[in-house]
Amino acid sequence: MMASRVFTRSMASAAKSAKPPIQLFGLDGTYANALYSATVQQSSMDASYKALGKIAQAIKDDSRLATVLSNPALTKNDRVAIAEGIAEKLKLDKTITNFLAVLAENNRLANFGSIYEKFALLNDAHNGVVVAKITSAKPLDSKILNKLQASIGKSSFVGAGKTLNVTNPVNPEILGGLIVEVGDKTVDLSIASKVSRLNQTLQESL
Repeated sequence: MMASRVFTRSMASAAKSAKPPIQLFGLDGTYANALYSATVQQSSMDASYKALGKIAQAIKDDSRLATVLSNPALTKNDRVAIAEGIAEKLKLDKTITNFLAVLAENNRLANFGSIYEKFALLNDAHNGVVVAKITSAKPLDSKILNKLQASIGKSSFVGAGKTLNVTNPVNPEILGGLIVEVGDKTVDLSIASKVSRLNQTLQESL
């Protein structure tokens, strides 16, 4: 428990001198930002990212572990014991071990998956990789995808000396149009979003 308090203080101290390459928001983003700042001071991005990957894989392989981590009825002592067990079994380094302890004490173990996703964005940015996720209702034609990639690559979102990695997830629920996410920026051009805004405008007018 003392180690987690020390880690919390070190995160605050590190944040002043190790600003993340992109600023993430929300609760999960805050934890990911803090881990990034601590990592560049105490460990290495490669080591921390691989360690988080090991935890994510363990949760994926063991459905009981996933259920336990999301159990809101666990006491703080139970959560800390589980975090310590995971760290010992996976032979995690001090930085990630203490980070798990912080999540356990703050009852945020259930948020691990989304924090891991946020940290992946920071890891990419740290290594000069900018991830662009272009979500569409149907798979995009390769020509359209290439044009979008070229446009994004020339934008200020990417910048000189960066490597652009484009993915095209499909989500029929957006109905049409696109949702473009580049790093921590999002441009929602989906039909579903436009319909939602129209409905909101109509309701406010009544």
